[in-house]
Amino acid sequence: MQINIGNIDRLIRIVIGLVLLSLPFWLDTPWRWLGLIGVMPLVTGLAGHCPGYRLLGRNTCSSHKPE
Repeated sequence: MQINIGNIDRLIRIVIGLVLLSLPFWLDTPWRWLGLIGVMPLVTGLAGHCPGYRLLGRNTCSSHKPE
């Protein structure tokens, strides 16, 4: 897998993922389980690769831009 997510993008994804994953602990409604959607930004942020970016041809990583 080629890295296609830059450092700032990775940091934002990790923070958003952790915030969303904390929702089941803070909310007391049936909507709290939507926080599990935070797994996706957390995993893509930690891995540095986003399949959606690859499909769209996007790359926010400055050191791995295509030539």
